[in-house]
Amino acid sequence: MAQTSQTPFWRTKSLDEMTSAEWESLCDGCGRCCLLKLEDDDTGEIHHTDIGCTLLDTHACRCRDYRNRAKRVPDCVRLTPEAVREIPWLPPTCAYRLVREGRDLLPWHPLVTGRRASVHEAGISVRGRVAGNEEEFTEDELVDRIVGWPGEGG
Repeated sequence: MAQTSQTPFWRTKSLDEMTSAEWESLCDGCGRCCLLKLEDDDTGEIHHTDIGCTLLDTHACRCRDYRNRAKRVPDCVRLTPEAVREIPWLPPTCAYRLVREGRDLLPWHPLVTGRRASVHEAGISVRGRVAGNEEEFTEDELVDRIVGWPGEGG
């Protein structure tokens, strides 16, 4: 289907067909990807914490060094169309996940509202919900920081 000026790109293109600018604009800026996750060794279940990556700006809900993140945080997960198809922990509100599933963006998404702040106003972002960044906690404290809200819908 050809894209028309009235039809948003995320409704007409697959993740693989998007330009770099379109791909980057899909990120709603919620910051949920940047929370530390723990995997249960026995079950493989993923548990989200309220602890941010060392580079997470907890107010802006964005990476403080996006361009160099992989160098500074070696286990940073780079979202690609292939990764989005395989990663089980993307929140149900994630635009990459929604497009992958053939669903539309949610009404609060910045591409829908035209305002970056709408993700925060809708209560979807991590703003005000992060206990701190990973360097502020010991490994033993991580289990006590498991939360359910990163998996909530919006």
